[in-house]
Amino acid sequence: MAINVFSSALFPGFAPTLPASVTDRLSADRDYTVFPGFCDVHVHFREPGFSYKETIKTGTEAAKAGGYTAVCTMPNLDPVPDSLPHLDEQLALIRRDAEISVYPYAAITVGEKGETLSDMEALAPFVIAFSDDGRGVQDEGKMREAMTRAKALGKLIVAHCEVNGLLRGGYIHDGAYAKAHGHRGICSESEWRQIERDLKLAAETRAGYHVCHISTKESVALIRDAKKSGVDVTSETAPHYLVLDEADLREDGRFKMNPPLRSREDRKALLEGVLDGTVDMIATDHAPHSAEEKSRGLEKSAFGIVGLETAFPVLYTKLVKTGVLSLEKLIDLLAVAPRKRFGIPHSGFSVWDLDAEYAIDPAAFRTKGRATPFEGWKVFGKHIETRIS
Repeated sequence: MAINVFSSALFPGFAPTLPASVTDRLSADRDYTVFPGFCDVHVHFREPGFSYKETIKTGTEAAKAGGYTAVCTMPNLDPVPDSLPHLDEQLALIRRDAEISVYPYAAITVGEKGETLSDMEALAPFVIAFSDDGRGVQDEGKMREAMTRAKALGKLIVAHCEVNGLLRGGYIHDGAYAKAHGHRGICSESEWRQIERDLKLAAETRAGYHVCHISTKESVALIRDAKKSGVDVTSETAPHYLVLDEADLREDGRFKMNPPLRSREDRKALLEGVLDGTVDMIATDHAPHSAEEKSRGLEKSAFGIVGLETAFPVLYTKLVKTGVLSLEKLIDLLAVAPRKRFGIPHSGFSVWDLDAEYAIDPAAFRTKGRATPFEGWKVFGKHIETRIS
């Protein structure tokens, strides 16, 4: 048995000691790799308000099973964390049930309705950043004011970018698959147009700005140019946008997410953006729903898939083993860059058998959600253990 500790200038001094409770479980005839704890800046744990979909406990159990030791939870909850009393309900659940470090977002606007800004000054000491994820802030003046206040508070604005007037009832990408199968499409402009607006505001206010789950080639190009001009912007994409596109769609709710799977050209541009640093990190956008909510096909199923337990093995198998990414780059995207941008301390480690091949089985997930487009995929990289400290 060999235990290989990930070694890189990205993580100087990373040399965890594996306790006997871990090593005693390892097989003498297998080799193992130890990675620093991953960090996901975009998850939905659904509590308070929607515990039938997920809870802090099941969400953090799923995160641990995927090698994560820190996550940031989005604010589309009930109540929305737009004031301290509302946030306190979530913080109490985190203190009681979280098995890893959980950093909540506060909403940018009250109720995520885009009309009145939240109590940002009161919330700032207790949240990782501000986001209305699930909804784009439609009013330019409101976003400018939010950026100005966030800048003064030393907090990022983290944006789900979507122009409501361009959605037109769509639910998958407005591309070849939608046309061939009679579906209403979501145009790429609905995403990149708001990114374009926000980048101008970020340049004007000098606020720290982070773009959620980018999916289009135009988004990549806009962010690349903004970085070159000195805008304080970072971006994320998700595993499914890097390894799937609209050609992989099926008439099944487990292929429905927002933003949708785009074209092959978009996927290629996202990979190029990852390689050249335009896309700074990979986040899962883990978004569990009940089985019934995901059983209604592409048109009527809820938007969202689960991703915490599949992210590393899918990316390792499809991008690292195929030579698209180095292993060091993948660990940067999953563990280093997210913590650096969001100021999250490094913690813990995970142990993997990188040679183990298996089929992804949603029935074995720790999350309450089961909807994944990767069901049945043969992947390498079996999670063995995650330790927080």
